[in-house]
Amino acid sequence: MQFVLIALILIVVIILVRCIRIVQQARAYVIEFLGAYKTTWNVGIHFKLPFVERVAKVVSLKEQVADFPPQPVITKDNVTMQIDTVVYFQITDPKLYTYGIEQPLVAIENLSATTLRNIIGDLELDQCLTSRDIINSKMRNILDEATDPWGIKVNRVELKNILPPKEIQNAMEKQMKAERERREAILRAEGEKRAAILEAEGEKESAILRADAKKQQQILEAEGQAEAILKVQTATAEGIRLINEASPTEAVLKLKAMEAFSAAANGQATKIIIPSEIQGIAGLASGIVEAVKE
Repeated sequence: MQFVLIALILIVVIILVRCIRIVQQARAYVIEFLGAYKTTWNVGIHFKLPFVERVAKVVSLKEQVADFPPQPVITKDNVTMQIDTVVYFQITDPKLYTYGIEQPLVAIENLSATTLRNIIGDLELDQCLTSRDIINSKMRNILDEATDPWGIKVNRVELKNILPPKEIQNAMEKQMKAERERREAILRAEGEKRAAILEAEGEKESAILRADAKKQQQILEAEGQAEAILKVQTATAEGIRLINEASPTEAVLKLKAMEAFSAAANGQATKIIIPSEIQGIAGLASGIVEAVKE
């Protein structure tokens, strides 16, 4: 009898210990009482009544990722593509998540597939390839609204891959190659044009510099000639000033005129005009010479 009592006590202790539950961070326990929802346990230590209460579901409150396989979709211009989506969601209400719908992940997968088909059906191929952000935003809004009664919040939706048919891919590659060749030709033409412009500008600047150098040379030569003439005129004026200061007689002036005439006669001139005064002086000089001879 004593062993039975000990065994019963031991069983009761084990049952009580097993009824003590510790809820970890980012988790929630959905508790049922006699098969009906009672409460939701959050972080901490909790005790459930044995036999009448049970943990119906352990729910993770972390953000989760659902990577769905590629889905065949048809665009507005009748191109069939394979698109796989990635959905980032988080459970916000463990009670609704537990009792709202059976197999929530399957429901999200089917809902994302139908939503994707509806959105892609209104777009052409080029729009599908260039409007990922718009498609992601539309899908997130639709999925978030649809999963709200299930206690699920859809944070992000991403199109992982968009795979057009092989012939479409080949056509796109040829188009891209042609576009690159066109850009290359344009860049080459612009480079040649720029080089020709730079060469012409160089020749223009060179011609301007040569003309400017020739102009400067002519200016310097003219300035040199002007300076020489100025110095000759200054010397002549200085000589005249000195002669005027010496107060020469008329005879001396006439003799100086004769010397200047002699210097002019020694030049290359073929015709010389002799002033009348110099002619008179010449005649006087001849008379004096003849009188001395007699």
